[in-house]
Amino acid sequence: MLKTGDIIHFERTFTKRDVEMFTALSIDEGDHHTQPDELGRVVVQGLLTATMPTKIGGEYNVLARTMNFEFYRPVFTEDTIQCQVKIEKAELDHANRIAILASFLCTNQLEKQVLSGSFSGVILTE
Repeated sequence: MLKTGDIIHFERTFTKRDVEMFTALSIDEGDHHTQPDELGRVVVQGLLTATMPTKIGGEYNVLARTMNFEFYRPVFTEDTIQCQVKIEKAELDHANRIAILASFLCTNQLEKQVLSGSFSGVILTE
């Protein structure tokens, strides 16, 4: 169970196939997502990058209420993104759920910030 002060780390390398599948689902098909640059890379959609911190929801059954994202620089295919999520608050609320508030920071393999923000939600206890 999550508790205040927990820090969770994970990483992911985005592939061209990831971007192709997300493009098909989201219809976010700007040229920068479909046409490779001179190095053969495409830009990963911001919302695909934003799935990094939402991984916590899947692992701990957090139902999201709010999400705030700040994007600093593009993520390219074959970039490896490290994400650190800190649980700022995890406490039982009046409806017998665990209320969660978390902050996060995502960096690329060059240790450059690509994304930060926060989210809140609840974990059902019954």
